[in-house]
Order: sequence, then structure tokens, then C-alpha cells
Amino acid sequence: MRIALINPIARRTQGYHTIGGRIPQLGLQVLAKLVPPGHTVDIIDEIFGFDASDRTLRRGQYDLVGITAYTSGATRAYELAAQCRAEGIRTIMGGPHASAMPTEALEHFDSVALGECDEIWPTIVDDAAAGRMKSLYQGQLAPIERNYGAALQNLLPVNGRYDVAAIQTSRGCPVGCEYCSVTTFNGAPIRRRNIDEIIEEWNTTPKRFIFVVDDNFFGVGEKHAIWAKELLREIIRRGKKRLWFSQTTINMGDDAEGLRLAYQAGCRGMLVGFETLNRESLKDYHKGINRKNLDRYRDLIKGFHRAGISVFGGFIVGADQDTAETVAETAWQSVDLGIDTIQITNLTPLPGTKMYDRFMAEGRIFATNYPSDWERYTFVETVYHPSKMTAHQLDEMIYELRHTAASVPWVWKRTLRTFLRTRSLTTALFIHGMNQGFKRMAKIQKVRDEVRFGFTPSINERVQKIRAAFAMSSTSSASV
Repeated sequence: MRIALINPIARRTQGYHTIGGRIPQLGLQVLAKLVPPGHTVDIIDEIFGFDASDRTLRRGQYDLVGITAYTSGATRAYELAAQCRAEGIRTIMGGPHASAMPTEALEHFDSVALGECDEIWPTIVDDAAAGRMKSLYQGQLAPIERNYGAALQNLLPVNGRYDVAAIQTSRGCPVGCEYCSVTTFNGAPIRRRNIDEIIEEWNTTPKRFIFVVDDNFFGVGEKHAIWAKELLREIIRRGKKRLWFSQTTINMGDDAEGLRLAYQAGCRGMLVGFETLNRESLKDYHKGINRKNLDRYRDLIKGFHRAGISVFGGFIVGADQDTAETVAETAWQSVDLGIDTIQITNLTPLPGTKMYDRFMAEGRIFATNYPSDWERYTFVETVYHPSKMTAHQLDEMIYELRHTAASVPWVWKRTLRTFLRTRSLTTALFIHGMNQGFKRMAKIQKVRDEVRFGFTPSINERVQKIRAAFAMSSTSSASV
């Protein structure tokens, strides 16, 4: 049996996904490794475009098509399922969106798999080969300490080549943010893979740069930190030399030993979900670990820098306390705190989260023409009614941010500032690439924004503050 595993991308943001580094959809490589002997498997990743999907999904080319999708890709997933049905190809959908909206997914797919599918995937493949697929399969939290979670690293998409490798060392997150589906989908306990298996995969990946896709690499307690440091020691001792970045919580900035080991193991950046600088918004988001450390952000960021590691700050705008000034204020404060690169996105209530359920009950979500409106749940468009501004105003404020990022010179200044803070050339070069990607995205999105909004942002007080943030140089903030 020939199997195609597809990562669908929303048509309206396909370009957005191809601007920066082309990162694997790791779940597809994990499933590919679990396919029983006797079958062949291809990966089609639409970050490289739609042509391969549209061209190859034909009767005789594939017998089974498996699609995993985030919410923004669900509309496209349903288009592909319709194409497969017309060709008589069996289909199954999994991933966060299908798990949150199984009834909807079953209207389009022959089968739907809920939750983590590591253990049940071989059974699904056998059922498909025997012509006895069930309409619904229920996965469980996989025992990834027992040889689950490894990816088929040498299997590349038929339609492109990734820039980096992706590896997962753990699953689950105990933080339980209101807007995030990770805790629902992957569970609250952090489950760890066997370290020997991680090192083996680490050493066999063909790429020199790795994205460690853990939702919370370092964890939130002493037990988590002990395991993470054990892994880092083994990477230093037995792992091939790789540079890498991952995702963590701000508390890692307090652990000098953990940060030192991470740098020695090749880590050059950590994405930290700051989300907001407003204490009440953090309370609403159920982000207790950030509320606890809010007054210490500056010192914790310095902790990363002293170890040579850059900080990629993730922020969300649109909380009930946010106003039309919040985007500019967030940009300025984040750079003033010493964050090396920032990502400011629209708050997006995703199905499967507490926030989605609450906003729906309150009648605040207006993008509900499903399934077509799922393409709007992309983190770059507001799909609900904020409390202290209109949805259009929030979109305009982020338009001002992107327009300013695209229009003023700032990337080299940020590179120099990162080098002076971290004293690491490789870290500075990593940040240079990240910020170049951000600026490219802003330039591309700027053209679309000008068509969408019908104007170019004027130089108002907000824009001046954003300009000041981007212009902040290494010398003007050397004490940060």
C-alpha cells in the first residue's frame, strides 16, 4: 500500500510559512517511522506549495492519505479530502484540530484519529490495507519513554527540502494556558523520551541545525530541570556537534548551570512565551509562572545572555486589558528588557482551548462560517471582538508594527546588540537570521496589508514608539 502523509497550509497565509526557515512537520516523520513493513510512505508538505498535492493525489498513486492539521490548515485539509474522495482514495485526519472537532472532520474524511496516535497508527495502516477502517480511532498519551517519538529523519518531502531538522525530547506542558491546546492534546505531565534514543536520533539527523520542538524544554520544577540537565550533559558527551534552539519557560533564566550546559550542548536561542507584560492579562491567561516572575524579567533575560543564549520573545495582543496602545508599548518594552527578537501576534481562540469555549459562550467570536473561516485562525488576523478596541483596530495596530519593521533599518543593530550581550558570534548570527526572516515577512505582509486596509500608516505616537524600539541600539541599551 502506498501512503501519503500531508501537512496542509492555509491558502491565504501559504507565503507566510515559507519566509523563514523551512521546518519539518515532525508528526509526519514520526508516523512515517511507525508504518509497518510492506508499505511505502511519502511526505507532502505544503509549506513548499500546493502543486504536489494537487498533482499527485490520484487513484493508483496512493491508497491511503493521512493528514494532520492545525486549525488554520483545516479548510485546506477538507479540500484535499474531497479530492481524494473523488479519486477513491481512503483518507484519515488527525492532529489538534481533528481532535477538537471530530464530528466536523468526519464529514470530510473516512476516518478521524483523536489524540496522540503513535501506538494506534500501525493498526490504522493494517486496517486500511485490509479494507476495514473504522470511522473513529482513539489514541492515548504515548509512552514515549519506550521507543516512541522518534522521527524518520532521512525521509524528506517529495516536494521540497527542509532547512533544519526537528527533534522532540518530551511532550506535555503543565502550565495550561487558557489560549493553548497543548495541555489538552498532549497532557499536563511532561513525558520524557529515553536519552539514549534521543542521542541516537540526534547523531543520525542529516542537518547541522536542529529545532527541538518540545513545548517546554526545561520544565517548571526541580525534577524537570534535573532531567533536562542530564540530557544536556549526554549531548555534550556523546552527541554530534549541532547548533539548536527550542522553547522554554522564563524560569530557565534562573538556572545558571542549566543555561551553561545548554550553550555547551549547542543551544543558541530559546523561544520564551512572555505573552504579555500586563499582570491581569497573565492572570486571565492562567500563566502563573509568568505572573510569579514578571518583576524579574530583566534579570532572567540577563541569565540567558550571560550563558550566551539569545531570547526569542513571544507576545500575544488582544487580551481584555489591552488597548490600541498595547502593540507599540509591548514592542518598546520587550526590546528595552533585552529580548533579542520578538514575535507579536493576534490573540486567537483555537478550538480545543478554554478560551474558545469561553468566547463562544460569550458570543465574541465572529469568524464562524466554518469550515471556510478556519483559514482566518492564523494568528495574523483578529477573529473575535476584543474588549477595549474593535477587531479592526487591533489588526491596524499590528499592521503598524509590521509596516515599521519593514521600513526602518534595524536588523544589524539587533545583531550587534545580541553579540555584545552574549559574547557569542554564533548566537548573534542565529538572531541575525531570525530577524532577517521577520523583516522579510513584514515586507511581504506589508503589500497585502496596504491592499487590505487601503492606507499606509501615518507617523503617529504609536508608530514613533515602535520606531524607537526598532532603532534601539546596543549602545543606547547596554545596561539592560
